[in-house]
Amino acid sequence: MKVLLTGGRGMLARSIRSAWSDESAELVAIGRSDVDLTDAHATREAFKRIGPDVIVHTAAKVGGIAANVGDQSSFLMENLLIDSSVTRGAFDLGVKSFVYIGSSCMYPKDYRQPLVESDVLAAPLEPTNEGYAIAKIAGAKYCGYLSSQFDVDYKVIVPSNLYGPDDDYSLTRGHLVAAALRKAHDAKRTGAQHIDVWGDGKARREFTYVGDISRWIATALPTLSSWPPLMNLGFGQDHSVLDYYRYALEVVGYGCELVTDPSKPAGMRAKLMDSTQAKRFGWAPSTGMLQGMKVAYARFLESGAG
Repeated sequence: MKVLLTGGRGMLARSIRSAWSDESAELVAIGRSDVDLTDAHATREAFKRIGPDVIVHTAAKVGGIAANVGDQSSFLMENLLIDSSVTRGAFDLGVKSFVYIGSSCMYPKDYRQPLVESDVLAAPLEPTNEGYAIAKIAGAKYCGYLSSQFDVDYKVIVPSNLYGPDDDYSLTRGHLVAAALRKAHDAKRTGAQHIDVWGDGKARREFTYVGDISRWIATALPTLSSWPPLMNLGFGQDHSVLDYYRYALEVVGYGCELVTDPSKPAGMRAKLMDSTQAKRFGWAPSTGMLQGMKVAYARFLESGAG
């Protein structure tokens, strides 16, 4: 069996490659330098050459709240093009097993907690990442339609926000945990007396360590045909934005004031997910926030990014 992994240089794909231990299956990863996934023809030709039996599609244009707010059109169109090329290309070439990585942004703004899979499209989306969310919902729905109409298993998993080694620590594109670690690191390096925090700091987020997700994917993939059409994968606990900054300061070993700015967008007030379905397939994340952030920060220092 040959498993193709898109987005091969991203945080999740790198982690899956590290976790992969199935000697009976060959794992092939492709990244942006190998093929432009927005190009349907080039994508199909790449898939023909590789000849995968299973595709795990992690590739996407992603970013934190600042990036999403500033470029909604690109987050919508680029992700639509990527997903169209990859999913249609896989189906046309006869790939019968496919894993699509969704996003918790697919869920409605300020909806009930915790969020269950049937809540997708139940109410309006959060405006700050609406473009990205619409693209991910479209990709997930297409997988569902293919599975219901044809003899294929195109499944959708929806991770919570992820963090860990090989995260993006740029302040324009990084997500909350990576951005908090970067700001705490920079504050320690410069001796800053405060760190600016977008919003009032009270919004709550669920983050899952990327190693927990990747290990589960690597071991649960043989059971793919039994998965429900769409399934949440979250840690099961959320924290406030200020909590994540406090964890970051603790990990970095520095103390300073956290100054919130309510004039800046904070996104959804909360989006904790119910991952009960995934527990039937061995989902049991075990890496606590401080533990995972320490590993992530150590890798950040090793990379010389600071």
